[in-house]
Amino acid sequence: MAHFAQLDENNKVIQVIVVNNDVILDAEGNEQESLGIAFCRSLYGDNTNWKQTSYNANFRGKMAGIGSTYDSVNDIFIPPQPFPSWILNDSNIWIPPVPYPTDDTIKYLWDEENTQWVEG
Repeated sequence: MAHFAQLDENNKVIQVIVVNNDVILDAEGNEQESLGIAFCRSLYGDNTNWKQTSYNANFRGKMAGIGSTYDSVNDIFIPPQPFPSWILNDSNIWIPPVPYPTDDTIKYLWDEENTQWVEG
């Protein structure tokens, strides 16, 4: 099955739908994103904006989810920022301002108010 993300005017993902693989195959049996986009537009309107996303993250970074943003410059989906203090690194991964503790015998949770890890 193929997955397509609908984007709003700010490239935010507002829904992700599943499309049968047959829909995106051309006459030679090759997958064509454009065929999937045309199919999605036939269902949701010609003015809608769609990008194919990969369940296995084979392309466009991570699988798109509601609230993700499509980065058209890098042709990837970026997940929502988990906390206001976290920053996006060069690999497009959100990282906290304080590294996760190295003690793996304790579970930690992020405390945004104090920008620190606390035992959870």
